[in-house]
Amino acid sequence: MVVPYNHVVETVRVGSFFSLMLRWRGSVYKMVWQDMLVYILLYFSISFLYRFGLSEDHRRTFEKLSLHCGHFRNLIPISFVLGFYVSVVVSRWWGMYLSMPWPDTLSILLSTHVQGQDANARMMRCTIIRYVNLAMLITFSMIAPAVKKNFPTLQQMADAGYMTSNEMELLEGLEKKTKVHKTWVPFMWACKIVDRGRREGRIKDDISQKSVTDEILRLRGCCGDLLGWDEYNIPLVYTQVVTIAVYSFFLFSVIGEQFLDPAQGYANNTIDIYVPIFTLLQFFFYIGWLKVAESLINPFGEDDHDFEFVPLLKRHLEMSYLLGDPQPNELPTMVTDDYWETAFNPVEGVCKVTNADFLLANQFTPAAEV
Repeated sequence: MVVPYNHVVETVRVGSFFSLMLRWRGSVYKMVWQDMLVYILLYFSISFLYRFGLSEDHRRTFEKLSLHCGHFRNLIPISFVLGFYVSVVVSRWWGMYLSMPWPDTLSILLSTHVQGQDANARMMRCTIIRYVNLAMLITFSMIAPAVKKNFPTLQQMADAGYMTSNEMELLEGLEKKTKVHKTWVPFMWACKIVDRGRREGRIKDDISQKSVTDEILRLRGCCGDLLGWDEYNIPLVYTQVVTIAVYSFFLFSVIGEQFLDPAQGYANNTIDIYVPIFTLLQFFFYIGWLKVAESLINPFGEDDHDFEFVPLLKRHLEMSYLLGDPQPNELPTMVTDDYWETAFNPVEGVCKVTNADFLLANQFTPAAEV
């Protein structure tokens, strides 16, 4: 799950952002420490070999090699290549989030347009809600390993109450006919029930039927978008170019950023220290930047920055039934409120109106007559 920290910085004050630097879960330190450790070991191994393991002639040869690597490694356009790559990945990640299906609107439309509190009306609403949640579950199980672990087969979905044995048989029968994914099937079932509700008079007009059907198809489109994001990646060649560019840049820097003997008078080598502070900072920033792209390129996994689909499924199931099939005792009673006798005029301020005028304008029935 994306690590939340908005509550820490909701009010900007001294030290509010610095407190975030001490966090480990979801941090850049957690992503780069292994690469940083390998880089440090390589750098100091070569440094000690240069200082204490080579003869004088070999040291002069190494210094020439170091100057050569330090000069030509800067020809790699690492900032441009990496910056554009991260921009593409972040845009892709945001598009994935916007494609997430949320059944709340459909549930509200069902409770509004599928009328009646008898058994058939409630069964109609609840079945449509269940079919939509089943479609989302099938979609999530195809793209998220965490969901696949919880629901590896249709039988586990049936055991969890997402489908009946008859519906499972129908899906298994379709599996024998085609290998194309079956996420569209529950949406088709839901649309069929909406059409049946219109013919039986549960849905009062064609506009209401269209509103409900359009929302079901919108959710189907969201599930299709998620499958498309999962199947079609950023071209592999681009990922390879960026990865090779970054790691080759720092592979050459292991030699090119060595501190050479100041007595030799090489340009930009007037000081000799053991710890390459600025080189390590550069490594931290660029590798951290690359790790950001690596962690966001597929947010359907189980990393710190990935979407948590299992809690999302539970939330969708609970909220859709809560909104889609409310009982009469769960709805508030309509009464007159504090503004019953007044209306606000932006020019003249608050002005009095009569109950009769207010009722005529809003077509309300007085609370005493409800």
